[in-house]
Amino acid sequence: MAKRIRLSVSQKNLIIKLAWADRISFEAIKERTGLTESEVIRVMRYELKPNSFRNWRARASGQITKHRKRARLLHETVYDEKVRRPWKRQ
Repeated sequence: MAKRIRLSVSQKNLIIKLAWADRISFEAIKERTGLTESEVIRVMRYELKPNSFRNWRARASGQITKHRKRARLLHETVYDEKVRRPWKRQ
């Protein structure tokens, strides 16, 4: 049986906010809160309504940016130095 995670309301709110954010990876959440990806998933499962959890899980599973290593690989292949970045002024 999994160990129960005891968190205050403000800690739960922070984890939910970070988990919903598209650009924040699970590694960044672990650095900030100390919770692993599976623990974040468990918190989300218990704190969200069932349909909201399913929506979040589908969204998080499809996000490359939720994992730093995958995001870094995408960034290196798509935005190499030869490609002009439209958000940078020249």
